[in-house]
Amino acid sequence: MVSVMSVVRRFFLREPDPEAIIVSHEGVDYSVALRRMPQARRFTLRVRAATRDAILTMPARSRVSDAVSFAERHGGWIATRLDRIPEALAFLPGAAVPLRGVPHSVQHRPDRRGTVWVENGAILVAGEADFLSRRVQDFLKREARKDLEAATRRYADRLGVKVTRIGIRDQSSRWGSASSTGAINYSWRLILAPPFVLDYLAAHEVAHLREMNHSARFWRIVRELCPSLEPAKAWLRVNGANLHRYGSGE
Repeated sequence: MVSVMSVVRRFFLREPDPEAIIVSHEGVDYSVALRRMPQARRFTLRVRAATRDAILTMPARSRVSDAVSFAERHGGWIATRLDRIPEALAFLPGAAVPLRGVPHSVQHRPDRRGTVWVENGAILVAGEADFLSRRVQDFLKREARKDLEAATRRYADRLGVKVTRIGIRDQSSRWGSASSTGAINYSWRLILAPPFVLDYLAAHEVAHLREMNHSARFWRIVRELCPSLEPAKAWLRVNGANLHRYGSGE
């Protein structure tokens, strides 16, 4: 009979998992991050557009060698999906950046002093060139906060719930999140999508303050708040991953 202490000893003496492994497919190497999750029941793979890599989730008691074998068997799947991710686009002069879903060209105005503004379909950036990319991203975050705060307050008032805090982040795995304390976080990249998409995400997260689940009741609330729910979800399915290409390479 194996004692409890021997099981505990083997667990704590186990070598730490590598953060990532490399999977080769047709001569190309792909990085696959490893995540051990207690609630996982099987190996699962997904691709992250923001970091341009894959992530493999593994059950708590699984072996790394089995995870490696699983990833290698799915090398073609990994390669196909990573290759579909559009090339990163930095916020540099001449770049076309969608502001509220409408393409705007980034233009440098070195003769003006430290500000960013929109004029005639362009995002104009003053100041030194070295800070141009950061200024564009800061401007987009400010615009995102303005639009998301307005939409969130509007839906919260309609639903009669209290929002305690609104945070703007660069979340790679979700567009928004809500907690039972009334705090809501959003991805700033929603400012790159058409307004009806941003409005849907605001309605979605506010609805969670009434229903912290994805039940039929939750979706009825979202639909009542935001009739454009289905078109917005469809837009994100097709275009959502593309929003993560902007701002890389700073």
